[in-house]
Amino acid sequence: MAGVTGKDAVLTAYAQKLETLDAPKGRSLTQDAMRRLVRNKAAVLSLFVVGFIVVFAFVGPYLLPWAYDKIDWSAIRKPPNFEAGHYAGTDQNGRDMLARIMQGTQMSLIVALVATMVSVFIGVIYGAVAGYFGGKVDAVMMRFVDIMYALPYILFVIILVVIFGRNPVLLFVGIGCLEWLTMARIVRGQTLSIKEREFVEAAKAGGAKPWTIIIRHIVPNLTGPVVIYATLTIPEIILTESFLSYLGLGVQEPQTSLGTLISFGSPVAETLPWMLIGPAVVLVSLLLCLTYIGDGLRDALDPKDR
Repeated sequence: MAGVTGKDAVLTAYAQKLETLDAPKGRSLTQDAMRRLVRNKAAVLSLFVVGFIVVFAFVGPYLLPWAYDKIDWSAIRKPPNFEAGHYAGTDQNGRDMLARIMQGTQMSLIVALVATMVSVFIGVIYGAVAGYFGGKVDAVMMRFVDIMYALPYILFVIILVVIFGRNPVLLFVGIGCLEWLTMARIVRGQTLSIKEREFVEAAKAGGAKPWTIIIRHIVPNLTGPVVIYATLTIPEIILTESFLSYLGLGVQEPQTSLGTLISFGSPVAETLPWMLIGPAVVLVSLLLCLTYIGDGLRDALDPKDR
């Protein structure tokens, strides 16, 4: 009898082990989001293209024989020439176009990243405070946002550039300080929902102060929407900076950006087409890929919106 019992115990343990091996393993929310993102072929391809552009912009200049501001007096307004090392031609001043495209892409990316971080910081804090406190505080804060929305955005940026000069750092901060309005609205709407949940009520009952609740409990739960919108904000800021540079109000010589290169290449597009084609292709590719990545992150992090 004891032998039979022991045998049954062994068989039971073996069966339980088989069930454990065959049972599907649980996945976290992050793993589910990654699986959905990987299935989005356009987003994955865009990630590779953006990664290549980033390497192209930040590593490429170290591999070229010409600096972006160095003049080759023997190759002014010349088409692509591999023997001379001008793989994308030269501009009117004899500067290597490939090096300038790399430098311009680098500058546009830095402007976009810094301005996006500024806009995210302001928008998240502003929207979280408005949504959490509600009532008159929310009404006053959101009416200010509505007034700012009614005013021409690009006019504010131009005024900032005219007042404070064409300093690239001020350009980053200026664009970021005016790009936070939509972020504030998104965060405010999410905060109105989150503040009614049990863990926030528990924090209130435990005596946590409002700012502690906002920083420790509400803001961490806004990661998904914030990341999605921040990704979609980057191409918008790149386009804004390119437009300002095209007007001559953005990055100035000897520095350059994609908008500056396009503004220089447009008037001579018929005679020197390589001066326009190169920066235009990089700018369009960057904008399209960042948009696809933002759409992919939106579908991955919030599949209900699909």
